Amino acid sequence: MEAGCGEGYGAALVAGVARAVLAMDYDLLAASHAARRYRQLCVIRANLVALPVATASVDVVVGLQVIEHLWDQPRFLAECARVLRSGGTLILSTPNRLTFSPGWIPGTPPLNPFHTRELAASELTALLPPTFHLCDLRGLKHGARLHELDARYGGLVAAQLTTTADRWPATLLADVSAVQAADFVTTDDDVDTALDLLLVARRRSRS
Repeated sequence: MEAGCGEGYGAALVAGVARAVLAMDYDLLAASHAARRYRQLCVIRANLVALPVATASVDVVVGLQVIEHLWDQPRFLAECARVLRSGGTLILSTPNRLTFSPGWIPGTPPLNPFHTRELAASELTALLPPTFHLCDLRGLKHGARLHELDARYGGLVAAQLTTTADRWPATLLADVSAVQAADFVTTDDDVDTALDLLLVARRRSRS
């Protein structure tokens, strides 16, 4: 199950290795689009803090770049615990607040207006209910090729933001288009300097 599927491409990738994928998003347009484009998915519109899923009925819950958008993050995680079977897996990714919004001032709203609360690694793990066992926490960082591009452009993302995509120089367009998953690396060392956080937790056995 993917909670907060958005456009649907992440759930479609999961469908390549899963028997079946239930994808859900609260936004009606996003859910409708995902259902039309990815016919291999079962897509529904749903509130992520009140999942319309039976208790202990899901093997894996995936939430990619979604928890930072939710107003009630503890309730979302409690719902993930409820729907997972004993031994079921929770996989989350989220921007690392320490690098995504380094100028953020505690007690003020996030710098990104679409985020309700951004998290550092310690804050993310502290949110986990006791019904979960933390299996792995990793950071996503740039690999060698992206470091080279950052040096070439004085920041690859900054170069993209100087103008709209239709006005990018041909070289920038080609370099951005060529970025692949292999250009990033994950590490469990110094996660506080990572761009994104990746968490894997296991649902403890139900008593």
